[in-house]
Amino acid sequence: MGGAVVDTGDSGVKAPDGGWGWAVLFGCFVITGFSYAFPKAVSVFFKELIREFGVGYSDTAWISSILLAMLYGSGPLCSILVNRFGCRPVMMVGGLFASLGMIMASFATSIIHIYLCIGVITGLGLALNFQPSLIMLNRYFSEKRPLANGLAAAGSPVALCCLSPLGQVLQYKYGWRGGFLILGGILLNCCACGALMRPLKAPKKTSEVEEKKETKPKPKAKLLDFTVFRDPGFVIYTVAAAIMVLGLFVPPVFVVSYAKELGNEDTKSSLLLTILGFIDIFARPTCGIIAGLKWVRPRCVYLFSFAMIFNGTTDLVGSLAKDYPSLVVFCIFFGISYGMVGALQFEVLMAIVGTEKFSSAIGLVLLVEAIAVLVGPPGAGRLLDYTKNYMYVFLLAGCEVVLSALVLCICNLLFIKMKPQDPDPPAKMEMAITMTEMEELNKAPQDDQDNRGGAGENGKKQAVELEATESDDKKVKELDSIELENASKKVTELNGVTVEPESSL
Repeated sequence: MGGAVVDTGDSGVKAPDGGWGWAVLFGCFVITGFSYAFPKAVSVFFKELIREFGVGYSDTAWISSILLAMLYGSGPLCSILVNRFGCRPVMMVGGLFASLGMIMASFATSIIHIYLCIGVITGLGLALNFQPSLIMLNRYFSEKRPLANGLAAAGSPVALCCLSPLGQVLQYKYGWRGGFLILGGILLNCCACGALMRPLKAPKKTSEVEEKKETKPKPKAKLLDFTVFRDPGFVIYTVAAAIMVLGLFVPPVFVVSYAKELGNEDTKSSLLLTILGFIDIFARPTCGIIAGLKWVRPRCVYLFSFAMIFNGTTDLVGSLAKDYPSLVVFCIFFGISYGMVGALQFEVLMAIVGTEKFSSAIGLVLLVEAIAVLVGPPGAGRLLDYTKNYMYVFLLAGCEVVLSALVLCICNLLFIKMKPQDPDPPAKMEMAITMTEMEELNKAPQDDQDNRGGAGENGKKQAVELEATESDDKKVKELDSIELENASKKVTELNGVTVEPESSL
């Protein structure tokens, strides 16, 4: 059996932009759906857990909070494991952890057991799948990467539309213990998605120059590269993303409660999330296509800033909603803007740091976002308890998202300058060859001109030399003719026999 191939990402292999990359995209689509939709799908079982363990709603809400904190906060750990072992083995182990946590939770006897099993173990397993899948997607796609990111991000709303009704059916038929057991089996599909993440192999080296380069010792790869903080673009992105996350997830959490407070039925209020998710499904791939256009892609950061301003403005306007139709309009526009942000957030990060440092960069960004995720929704809940008015919650969320957009856009305009991209190594070799050819071609006419000039000055000397060589040639020809005549005569041997010169040899 062969050894495992560690996909370090710096092998210099060109992204295929297709082929097996579509299988990698499908795996990333499924993993993204599980990672983002599973915390919301588990909330279906909260009422049964409250009745079983005699706890409050705030106690059960910690399950989703811990799960999200593990999904974001374990980013640096995922980066270290990926840089050490590669994406495929990390994802397959993560799938086992995610499944094991749900299976163990089905045998829980207290809410603390649920925290540890679902929140910590399953959350860690999903984190070990989510981040490596994005890293592999970045390695398999380059020209089509914006579209690939948009399609992969669409897995979140699709999975949410599927897992939430499935959870309700499982709870009704099998109870929360049976439902957790079945969901644990479903999460084993993460292992299958991890198996799809085949590492890219570099082609065999044929030239002697490349073979000599291979003999040189390579520096040891860093498990977590903190040099990304030297890049001002990365620092600006990290600060803006942290501010954005403070308010980005607040409206989906409170919109259903807002509709109920306005006097709408539970089923009618829950329909708002369905509308939001349905719009989100189409918004993400569409935004990926737009971001991949030639004149848009170099300015993808500003498109991301526009998406955040669009999202924040939607929150500000939605705070004025006073009836159900206005909330429906809010969910439509929020779904569009939310999908744009989801499709662009990791595409922009990939464009800023590049493939080689992306595995470390995404882990550090997710760690910073984890802090914001734990502060944002609970802070909005505290504001709601104090004011008893949902308008201020949506106003706060909108201001935070708009502020993050302004930070990203203005700082990029002030501190980041667009640099011309350096040509690839093969292109550099072709340029060097053409330059040497041009030098040779330019050198030849100059030599001709020098020879012509020298002939005018030393014409007499060359004429004398030519006459001397011609006289020498004549003398050589005369000597050769005499020797041929003597050789043709008959030669008499000592014994008196005469023979021809050829036969005596």
